[in-house]
Amino acid sequence: MRFKKGVLTISYLFLFSAITAGLTLFNGCKSKPVYQPYKFTGDVMVDGKNLVQLKCTRCHALVPADALPKDVWVNHTLANMAPLLHISTYGGNGYFKDNPLDTAGATINEWNAIIEYYKKAAPDTLLPAKKPIPLIDDWAGFTLKKPAPVSYTAFTTMVATNPATHRMYSADAVDEKLNSWDSNLKMDSLAKLPSAAVGVSFGTDSAGHNVGFFACIGRMAPIDFPNGKVVKVNLDAAHVNQDQTYIASDLPRPVNTTTADFNKDGLADVIVCGQGKFKGGVYLLKQNKDHTYDQQTIYDKPGSVQTQTGDFNNDGWPDIMLLTGSGDEGLWLLLNDQKGGFTTRNLLHFPPVYGCSSFQLSDIDHDGKPDLILTAGYNYRDSRILKPYHGLYIFTNTGDWNFKQRWFYPINGCTKAIAADFDGDGDLDIATIAFFADMKNNPAEEFIYFEQDKPFSFKPHALPISQYGHWMCMEMTDLNNDGKPDLVLGNYADGFMFQDGFKPNWDKHLPLIVLENHTKK
Repeated sequence: MRFKKGVLTISYLFLFSAITAGLTLFNGCKSKPVYQPYKFTGDVMVDGKNLVQLKCTRCHALVPADALPKDVWVNHTLANMAPLLHISTYGGNGYFKDNPLDTAGATINEWNAIIEYYKKAAPDTLLPAKKPIPLIDDWAGFTLKKPAPVSYTAFTTMVATNPATHRMYSADAVDEKLNSWDSNLKMDSLAKLPSAAVGVSFGTDSAGHNVGFFACIGRMAPIDFPNGKVVKVNLDAAHVNQDQTYIASDLPRPVNTTTADFNKDGLADVIVCGQGKFKGGVYLLKQNKDHTYDQQTIYDKPGSVQTQTGDFNNDGWPDIMLLTGSGDEGLWLLLNDQKGGFTTRNLLHFPPVYGCSSFQLSDIDHDGKPDLILTAGYNYRDSRILKPYHGLYIFTNTGDWNFKQRWFYPINGCTKAIAADFDGDGDLDIATIAFFADMKNNPAEEFIYFEQDKPFSFKPHALPISQYGHWMCMEMTDLNNDGKPDLVLGNYADGFMFQDGFKPNWDKHLPLIVLENHTKK
């Protein structure tokens, strides 16, 4: 299945996702203990609850029955989980014949008990979350800057600024090109990439050139087709298109890259999130002295979303913080063992309906310990309904990377958050985008600027920009070099609709917009 001119038709993507996407709830299930038949009590609620705990939590955190309405459970999520439990809709005893004792499976009686449990325990519908503070409809000190429109429909998959050069870049899923932008928002097409770039980390090579390590996803749709690549691009080259090096190929939908010298040999290595669908992982690309790269798997599950590097245990060696956003969702700490490998510690677990989409470590409460800013809201799997637990979360670090939830603001389909002192008053504010916002009833939540006026008290400003685009990506920049952080938002103008009857009215010919910061305190 491929994009036609960069876009999957809605009906085809919906059909594909409805058939298979819900299976992500059982990604990564590998344990196979000796099978012990469940002893039924005769109470539907007791048996169902016990079986859900027994069967489902082997592979991911428990999904509460009230997380989805009963029609979604029965007609979508459970139906899509059945094959991973080795349930056949054509009779039999519920197991594949070649592996009758695989306890990732269930008998037909057990499966029917699970279904009956959700029919009784799940609500008829999910009530929308009430926003604790109403959105303020204003510009909050920002002004809108737009480039000249393009002649084609924009499918911007990445926006980024090189912190060393302050040069701004974008990528597009249709023409698969890498573009650069000047301070007047004039676009220059630099190179054609092997597929849409969705992530990048910047650095310098041995010759001192500014380079970018671009995660080229291969397929936008979440399917297992490993044709993604990590491309090292010399951004200083006179002909950028001719100075590209594939440092990793045949990857399962790479979405993020970060760099660090993990073995202290003076050469920068690259970490890649291969999100995949049922097959994926996190990969270390170790740079050799001849500047080739050896690939090593350091986390062997699909669903990775983002990594951040740092010395998280203060031993002088770079470590990795990892966010996973499907299947076994959560936050993980990968500590450098100083021998070429990593030890893994789970910090937070989330049910696989959260759709964790981004994180940032920043000291919100000024106690010297980095806190966690998290967004949850990817919403294009089998349960494509608005979810009251999607939104912006803040977890405070209570010590030794133990996190406690301190604050939450509901945002349908929240995609990314950036925390910075936008107004210069000494505390952190937060900007969010929501690609799966309630565009039909509340398009204002597609972009919200949270102005922190006192500790953990935020004024949510909804800037009136939903008519300009559908924001898949967002990064911080300083367009006018005034020292204040601006924001650039990338417009993925068509596809991935999930609300019946909604007809987009945004501008399909703007690749991006910039929110120039003129806030004052």
